[in-house]
Amino acid sequence: MKLLLQCAAILFITSCATKEQKEIIAHRSASGYLPEHTLEGAAMAHAWGVDFIEPDVVMTKDNELVILHDHHLDTTTNVAKVFPNRARKDGRYYVIDFSLKELKTLKVHERLDLSTKKRVFPERFEFNKSRFEIPTLTEFIELVQGLNKTTKRNVGIYPEIKKPEFHLSEGKDITKAVITTLRNYGYEESGNIYIQSFWPATLKRLKTEFKTSIPLVQLIASDSWNESSANYEEMLTKEGLKEISTYADAIGPWLNQLYVLKKGEIIPNNVVSNAHEAGLKVHPYTHRLEQLPKGMTNKMFLDFVFDELEVDGIFSDYADLVVKYLD
Repeated sequence: MKLLLQCAAILFITSCATKEQKEIIAHRSASGYLPEHTLEGAAMAHAWGVDFIEPDVVMTKDNELVILHDHHLDTTTNVAKVFPNRARKDGRYYVIDFSLKELKTLKVHERLDLSTKKRVFPERFEFNKSRFEIPTLTEFIELVQGLNKTTKRNVGIYPEIKKPEFHLSEGKDITKAVITTLRNYGYEESGNIYIQSFWPATLKRLKTEFKTSIPLVQLIASDSWNESSANYEEMLTKEGLKEISTYADAIGPWLNQLYVLKKGEIIPNNVVSNAHEAGLKVHPYTHRLEQLPKGMTNKMFLDFVFDELEVDGIFSDYADLVVKYLD
């Protein structure tokens, strides 16, 4: 009996240690509860005790770095109402066409579907009477670092450099601007950070040209999204993952790329195991209560993600629930 109890204790401790190693990334801050990429959302996510908070970074007309998921403004702000004549020929409003002063006059709201003008997630935060602003990268960093000091926590940041190809085509070197800002705030030394991008050339520049020691993450999209000029299907192969390991430390794949559906059952494929074999961590996106696989509860899905897929962390709109689950 004593031996059995000792074995059980060892198994319990081993399980806890494994769970504690998982990294929880608050996807666009607390986006399940508040409009994405707002300082209010970042403060909420910080209070949960997550490992990292994600800011997506784009650049303004006057070379300021701001936090928005898109390089467009029309899905998450009231730009069409405030600046009705500033759309490009494609009908979209681009961040890069506005100064920071102009952007600060806009209200940030829950994400809309442009074709229907309805909210993508109808049950999320009601925005009609609320006031949220577009934050700068500097404001975001100073909020997180300030809260780290006052709460004695060490929450990291996980910035994504958005659309670097597009920015370069517009004469903006967003990669240089981002790494300069991060270095100014001590992230080169702190280690409590990842930098992510969908475009391999950006990560390769960070590694070779800027010689950063910050861990780099190759995001992997579906080729149909036209996220960049990269071939993402090739990245998901064993050879592709080995290539990624030459310039990055982890991958950020879409969750759907990590399993297959067979007769209504979700079964892991070999992407995670091949990535681990190549020495890469795996941080997939995005855990959302609204988009759980059919027939699965939140706990069932997180059991699958951490125990069967064996990922190293996860991006979540509901990171508080992941914190509770891993606890």
